[in-house]
Parts: sequence; structure tokens; C-alpha cells
Amino acid sequence: MSDDLSHDHQDFAQPPATIRLGDLAVVRLGYGAMRLPGEDVWGEPRDPERARAVLRRAIELGINFIDTAWFYGPHVANRLIAEALHPYPKDLVIATKLGGRRTPDRGWAPFARPEELRQGCEEDLRTLRLERCDVTHLRCMPGSGVPFRESLDAMIELQREGKIRHLALSNVGTAELFDALARTPIVAVQNLYNMAGGLGPLARATHAEVESPDAVLAACEARGIAFLPFFPLATGDLGKAHPALAGAAAKHGATPAQLALAWLLARSPVMLPIPGTGSLAHLEENWAARTIALTRDEVEAMARAARAAG
Repeated sequence: MSDDLSHDHQDFAQPPATIRLGDLAVVRLGYGAMRLPGEDVWGEPRDPERARAVLRRAIELGINFIDTAWFYGPHVANRLIAEALHPYPKDLVIATKLGGRRTPDRGWAPFARPEELRQGCEEDLRTLRLERCDVTHLRCMPGSGVPFRESLDAMIELQREGKIRHLALSNVGTAELFDALARTPIVAVQNLYNMAGGLGPLARATHAEVESPDAVLAACEARGIAFLPFFPLATGDLGKAHPALAGAAAKHGATPAQLALAWLLARSPVMLPIPGTGSLAHLEENWAARTIALTRDEVEAMARAARAAG
């Protein structure tokens, strides 16, 4: 754990309220759009107007970072974002990701060849009604068969053409991160990370096994690179009565999901959680997690207990 979090075991963490992604500053709790489409991240939501209301309320609360991808739906999440928020607030940063696609059976598949990455970028621009994406992640998916540098070079070319402002990575180890940094600036890494280290069924379909997530987080900390933990609530498991969270939640007058998010914020000053929800109540609850102050002892004890519980 970074020494920046506290000076002794009795101190409360004083995490920064914002973080920079290149020349862009965002509040250090964003919104993940994966939950906007229907079941299995496929098709229309049951209540499209409620989905749009969630997006509008996120902006009202002060959230100015939204993470999405053209293949969420596919196209559905991006379209809802544009319908609800375009023309976009000046300080809103929308992050996208390339490298994956959906299959007709609602599965997930790599889409990482240069021409595929270009196609995905054009889909993001079209559906979000943008001329340039603020931040775009290269998502490394299992079984792509495309060399990492080949995909990265395609992303760099898209940036040179003015279609991408800042480059980021997703689902990578330190080897890929260092390789990328030797070739181009990287402003963010989006990897699996949550208090319990859990995957869940959806994560297993899209997640490649990489080295210890803490090693990648440490590399990002050392370089001031934002770290976006996907599945921050272990696809909902940490929002339930998780034994590692029950006592701490009661102590802080919070829900287990709020404690899990507060833990991420206290864990590292470069952490930028992006919890997703289709519920206004859960959105408000997630946002309130920013106000929970945890001691260093609590941060360490909660992680040990959660991982021991499995």
C-alpha cells in the first residue's frame, strides 16, 4: 500500500478528490455504462427513460467521467449517453475502449486487428456524436492472436489522425504497460480490481489472467497513471452482506457496496472507480461513498478478511 495514504495506522486516509488523465481533470468517482443496456449487456434496457435519467442525475451529482464502449449493447450504451447528455458539458470526459466485440449468442470476442480497431473507433465516434474520443483504452482480450504492439500501433495511428485524444490500456500486465510507455504516453489502465479479488461470471468471459493486480497498480502509482478498477463491486457480490464488510458497514452507517467503493478510494490516490448501475437510488448511494473516511488499519483489515472469505 502506498505510504501516501496515511502516516501511521491511526490516521484517516486523505485521498485526493480529483485525478488527471493527461490534461483532463476528473472527479475520482466515475460512472460505468456497462449496466445501461439490457440483460447480459445486450439490447435495450427495460426502461430506457430511467437509464437516461440515471445519466442526467450522474452529471447533476458532479460526476464528470463516464466509461463506455461501442460493443455495450452493442451500440446501446453509447446511444443512451448521447440521447441523455449531448451536447455534452464542457468538463465531461467520456472514455471508450476498443479491442472487443459481441457475438450473436451474446458472447464476447476479440476485435483487435488494426482494421477492427479502426472500425470500433468509428462506431464510438458515430454513436456518441463525437469528433474525437477523450480517452480510449486498448482492451486486451483472451485469444485475440494479434500481437500487442500491432494493436498498439494502430491505436497510436488513430491518435495521430485526431480521432483519439489520450490513449489508455485495459486488462494488461506490467510488461504490456512498460512496452506501451516506451512508445507513447498512457494516461490510464483499466484492470480487474476489487476488495475481494473476485471475478464473477461476466468478468470470466472477458478477463485474461494477468499478473498480480497490485503489481500493475503499483506501476501506475509510481508514474501517476490513473487506475480504473473494473468490476469494483465484484459484479454485485460486494454489495451484498459480505462478511468482510458487515461490521465495517455498520460502524460507518453505510452499505457494504459503499464500503467497497470507499476502500478502493482509500487504497490508492490514483484509483478511479467506475461503478455502474441502472438505478437512481444505487447511483446516489455510490456517490455518497466518497464521504466515508477509512483508517489505514481498516483498509488493510477489510482486504485481508474479504480475500480470506473468498
